[in-house]
Amino acid sequence: MPTTEEKFQELLKNLFQFDCADLDFGVYRIMNHKRQVIERFIGQDLPKAVEAELSQGALAAQSQATKDLENARRKVLEALGEDALDADGRLDEKYHGTKAGKEYLAAQENAKSAKGQEALEAAVYNHLYTFFSRYWQDGDFISRRRYSKKERYAIPYNGEEVMLYWANHDQYYIKTGEYFTDYSWKAPNGTAVLFKLKAADVEQNNVRGEKRFFLPLVNEIEWNADAHTLTAPFEFRPLTKQEAITYGQKNRQEAIISKAIETIPKRLNQKKEAEAIAAITAEKRKTDTGDIVTHLEHNLRQYTRRNTSDFFIHKDLKAFFSRELDFYLKNEVLNLEEMDAAGEGLSEGWFQLMRLIKKVGGRIIEFLAQIEDFQKMLWEKKKFVTEVFYLITLGSIPKDFHPEIAACDAQWEEWKKLGMRNDERGKVKKADRSAFLTKHPSLPLDTRHFAPDFVDRLLASFDDLDGMTDGLLVHSENWQALNLITEKYRYQVKCVYIDPPYNSKTTEILYKNNYKHSSWLSLMDNRLSTSRKFVASDGSHVVAIDENEQEVLGRLLLKHFPDHERTCVAVVHNKKGIQGDYFSYNHDYAYFCIPPGLSETHGKELPEAEWDYANLRKWGRESERETAKNCFYPIYVEGDRIVDEHVPIGC
Repeated sequence: MPTTEEKFQELLKNLFQFDCADLDFGVYRIMNHKRQVIERFIGQDLPKAVEAELSQGALAAQSQATKDLENARRKVLEALGEDALDADGRLDEKYHGTKAGKEYLAAQENAKSAKGQEALEAAVYNHLYTFFSRYWQDGDFISRRRYSKKERYAIPYNGEEVMLYWANHDQYYIKTGEYFTDYSWKAPNGTAVLFKLKAADVEQNNVRGEKRFFLPLVNEIEWNADAHTLTAPFEFRPLTKQEAITYGQKNRQEAIISKAIETIPKRLNQKKEAEAIAAITAEKRKTDTGDIVTHLEHNLRQYTRRNTSDFFIHKDLKAFFSRELDFYLKNEVLNLEEMDAAGEGLSEGWFQLMRLIKKVGGRIIEFLAQIEDFQKMLWEKKKFVTEVFYLITLGSIPKDFHPEIAACDAQWEEWKKLGMRNDERGKVKKADRSAFLTKHPSLPLDTRHFAPDFVDRLLASFDDLDGMTDGLLVHSENWQALNLITEKYRYQVKCVYIDPPYNSKTTEILYKNNYKHSSWLSLMDNRLSTSRKFVASDGSHVVAIDENEQEVLGRLLLKHFPDHERTCVAVVHNKKGIQGDYFSYNHDYAYFCIPPGLSETHGKELPEAEWDYANLRKWGRESERETAKNCFYPIYVEGDRIVDEHVPIGC
């Protein structure tokens, strides 16, 4: 059975992701540069620091007192016999007046409530283990402040106006859908293995399609003997009908991984590619049941999980952990009941123990914060623009460019696909293209189809390109896109419309800690705090949502727009309704956040003459009371009085 020190060291290895030591990309590459320092700290510096602290001050006196008691006990047994002490260490009264008995009683009183070296070390490691394991879950640090034995968690509160609080409020929510990249690792024999993403069929524009999976292209695996590199291509796409049958209805990605573990080694030549086979079949670790996990199996799961589980990055991990450690020391290490029982003489030892735990914990926090801050820096760093294209109507382009436009087959093909060419009677001949361009000035030219020289000359022909650019479309992770264009559009936007994932069953946030609402709120909070910088003084925010997050969204908007008028309206979108457990919903919601004093310019009152349910809904008549499936109760607000028309209908 592992000691408390070994148990804590194993936890630290998880915190510092030692199981990813063979990965060779991104933040793992930085981790590998510091790995020797971290390993030395865990294996050597940490035990020495604990031992050195316990060998001085009040804790050293406690350890010495327990040693003196043990020596006195041994003398009693030698001088007075085995029957002098009972099983609990109590000295028989008839020996109290003996020299050995007096020494034993004095040592026993001196060692009352004192702990020996091993017990003190165990206490230090147990406290450190309890503290750090409390916040660690599957690769993230989650806020779980323990309040007391009776009431488990507490919410930090500084006396300010009550605000909505959620577990991940001080973190960035990172969606892995943007991280479909190659994945490389090194086997023990030095062989490099690359999982190369050849094609990713991802969802576009928040349109949900079939569920997608990582599928290895086993027949395309390549071994480069000179470079000692094995490359395994992957696709990320929905399953074919046959694959859906092969991999079953549940845990399909796991079934795909199991199949790959079996087939990939068989695909390699036993003689010519023995080095590659040895690399992927080598033992990485063992499970709790003793089963061997190969490097191939371990990294396949790492790869697929990285791209199917979202995660968080702390905005200030050092401050978070330092605050939580102080709270832990005061509430769980400083045990007033035990101190009272031990007496004032041992109080100094308690505080020395707290200082030691804080000192060691502080060093661990420093290491963890450096890694997290590096990831935060990468996330916050403004990203490069990889491609820029312009859509320009032909009427705005000088005719000198028409011959080159007429010769660009790719542009003409795009117009055809978009239904923008009126040539039903046949293909427009190249000789007639220039005339066609002149007759259709509203056709949009897409610069992606033209050579850089053409694009440079075209853009240079405009005196005020920014002035002519009346629309901007950015294809990016939304938080990164907002940060990229903040300065250019700060306080210039009249209306921000957001249509986020509804976090319903069809668009549920797939974060691994099952904090469904917390994960969603973290995502929204990050985006709203950034989008506010764009809005002009008379600008508004509009957010679409459904019943899953409507209530918590309202509270979040209160946090970001405390002075605005916030109005939530129901938006009917589906007359048939979406069947729920008890009600069928045929509506979404839209929140309007309007600056104070501007609400009159954003809407108008419904005339009383139109207060009739037939004008609001052209279906579901009162005469169909018994059979109508799509009827409703319209409720209107008239002054301070609610008027219910009592028209029968379902929700």
